Amino acid sequence: MKFRNLLAATAAVSMAASPALAQSAQADRASAPAAEESKLGGEDGSGAGIILAILAAAAIIAGIVIAGGNDDDTPTSP
Repeated sequence: MKFRNLLAATAAVSMAASPALAQSAQADRASAPAAEESKLGGEDGSGAGIILAILAAAAIIAGIVIAGGNDDDTPTSP
């Protein structure tokens, strides 16, 4: 029973220390400055917003169709 408690305590300490160790390992990293701005959305940036809105509307409509479909209440077994 003592060995199980020792393993549980060791696991708890290692899980508690992991975020602190990971944070200190990333402290030395720094991002490089960007030479130019991203032009992914076009010149005015409105194209990406329209595409995202269309995809969101399609996902909502698909969710409604899937949730509301299949009104067949017949059993599958004979």
